[in-house]
Amino acid sequence: MNTQYQLVKTPEELRRAVSELSNAQVIGLDTETTDLDPYLSRLRLIQLATPDGVFIIDLNRFADTDLKRGEALAPLRQLFSSPRPIKIAHNAKFDAKFIKHNLGVDLGGLFDTLLASQLVSAGDIEERHGLNAIAARYLNEEVDKTERLSNWEFELSEAQLQYAARDAAVLIPLREKLIDKIKSLGLIQCAQLEFECVMPVVDLELTGFYMNKTRWLEQLAIVEERRAELANELQEMLGEGVAQASLFGPPRANINLDSQQQVTEAMNRLGIPLPDSTRNWKLQPLAAQYPIVAKLLEYRTMQKALTSYGQNMVELINPKTGRLHADFRQIGAPTGRFACTNPNIQQVPHAAEYRRCFMGHPDSRQLVIADYSQIELRILAEFSGDEGFIQAFNSGADLHRVTAAQVFGVAQDQVSKEQRDFAKRLNFGVVYGIGAQRFSMMTGLSVTEAEDVLRRYFATYRKLDAYLRESANRAVSEKQARTGSGRLVKFNYDPSDRQQVSMTQRNGKNAPIQGTSADILKRALRLLNDELRGTSAKIVNIIHDEIVVEVDEGEAAQVAQTVEQTMCAAGEEYVQAVPVKVESQISSEWTK
Repeated sequence: MNTQYQLVKTPEELRRAVSELSNAQVIGLDTETTDLDPYLSRLRLIQLATPDGVFIIDLNRFADTDLKRGEALAPLRQLFSSPRPIKIAHNAKFDAKFIKHNLGVDLGGLFDTLLASQLVSAGDIEERHGLNAIAARYLNEEVDKTERLSNWEFELSEAQLQYAARDAAVLIPLREKLIDKIKSLGLIQCAQLEFECVMPVVDLELTGFYMNKTRWLEQLAIVEERRAELANELQEMLGEGVAQASLFGPPRANINLDSQQQVTEAMNRLGIPLPDSTRNWKLQPLAAQYPIVAKLLEYRTMQKALTSYGQNMVELINPKTGRLHADFRQIGAPTGRFACTNPNIQQVPHAAEYRRCFMGHPDSRQLVIADYSQIELRILAEFSGDEGFIQAFNSGADLHRVTAAQVFGVAQDQVSKEQRDFAKRLNFGVVYGIGAQRFSMMTGLSVTEAEDVLRRYFATYRKLDAYLRESANRAVSEKQARTGSGRLVKFNYDPSDRQQVSMTQRNGKNAPIQGTSADILKRALRLLNDELRGTSAKIVNIIHDEIVVEVDEGEAAQVAQTVEQTMCAAGEEYVQAVPVKVESQISSEWTK
């Protein structure tokens, strides 16, 4: 079935279209572009739909000067920036980036059908969220995407225009269906949080993060050299086991160091008591006793640095801006945490030699690096209502030292560094539903000793213990959990599989905490985006509980204060029982 559309080619036609669109309650919004990067490709069409039809604005018919400054597109900019009508888009971030880059305006009043669909699915990894998939799921309609990759540069065919019109028109009935689901699942507050975060993410991606290419390549050369040294040393050490197994064994093992199976077999020959897996966290407790294990872990660190953060980082620097423009996915995990790709600048190694490559632009720009202090533990204090946990925060004392004193039965000023480290691992471990076995592997304690430490810990924080047990049991019985914003996380598991039940219990403890931390970050981004308007400051990276802002040197101190206050305000919307604390520093480089 054909979709009714009108092709808008002149300023007068645009004025009439905007006049009609302004009277609508909601409009479907879609764009067609010549490629995916707003800096390297063009915005060709903007499609705006009402229940009566679709206006397709052909930007080829408007002069380049009209895009950001010209009067011809002024009515369109006014329509976009207004909170009404509501603009419905699928993956609104993409359309908003091109509109912001080309027309210079933020989209006001957004409803994103992609984010809405992800919220409603509540972490169901089987569900797909492309426009075609959700139109089929909620409207029983098929959206033909065959024209998506066609050439949008030149004269457009009727098939292309029909495709463009349909993509915008289908969004109006789709929103109605999704609103019904959002209301029935109690997700209104969470949906609002997500929709309000779209424009801050647009600005974050358009700004990009400056990386010093020379420094990065110098660091890569050092890592490559060290990796080669480690590989040689490991081959020789593992070769001893091969020689023992053969009368004329070679001095080198010549095994694939990236093969878990081959590494496991070689270490077994050396008599190293490996756990059931050679994953890094399981090998860590053996590193102090067996130098070869420590060397293998260092080798893996070098290898990951080269494969994940190697030459490809340089290749991803945008030739127009000289910056990295990563792709931040708002709902990158069921808990609502962001995910990041192309490149993943959230997981650049913490070591100073990597982080120093990321800077404020050399032209008198600084970085304000701000992060929440122990935000997940503060959320846990809020949710559990444990008086001892709350008092530890409210007293201003070192939480880990207080915990160590309680667990080990010593005065706070007698707590050793080792005892504090144990307590720190415990405090953070409980957020992730840690058990005695995992704690044993992390610390090198026996399982019995780990059980004893955990028993003393939960005897100290009884309400914390009760809250975590209740969260675990609820996850199993109700097969769901919720975060502070009401975000829903559903769990699917086989009740007869003890491992799956245990995983569900662990996720039931963690999801509300981690998810509320994600809620707070998203709220902070929205508030910060508003507060920093009119300053030289731009958000350039986010990492779960950290926000990095680039700013002119002269404004850095004031902006740092604004960032701290705004992040605290976002946290205080969710955490009232204990103070929310944000620590910031100003630096020319991304340091910790």
